[in-house]
Amino acid sequence: MSDRIEQLCIEKGLRMTEQRRVIARVLSSADDHPDAEEVHRRASEIDNRISLATVYRTVRLFEDAGIIERHDFRDGRSRYEEATEDHHDHLIDLKTGDIVEFYDEEIENMKAAIARRLGYKLVDHRLELYAVKLKDGE
Repeated sequence: MSDRIEQLCIEKGLRMTEQRRVIARVLSSADDHPDAEEVHRRASEIDNRISLATVYRTVRLFEDAGIIERHDFRDGRSRYEEATEDHHDHLIDLKTGDIVEFYDEEIENMKAAIARRLGYKLVDHRLELYAVKLKDGE
């Protein structure tokens, strides 16, 4: 559903201006992890009256409401994606900036086992792997 974020905003009682609706749609349709400047660029293609300041305020509002998640992938830019129930981790290519989402049951079990071994119950986590693509023969 391309307007899922907009629907979540309404369900959480956020006032939805037309500009917020555009930003919500841009984030819902993103298949990458755009930063605020990229969200602004995409939103401006739909409504050129949307300012970068409006994008920053809106993503903060959505983040505070638990609708989107902010990631800092060591490139100095906060990136955003929809907060979902489906857990996944990220692998970040340091040369290209590409972000690969993945899920690995073995890693998930290992993280929970480590927490248990240390006397804890794992309730949340983030895993970010930073890598460079292997060249042929490496």
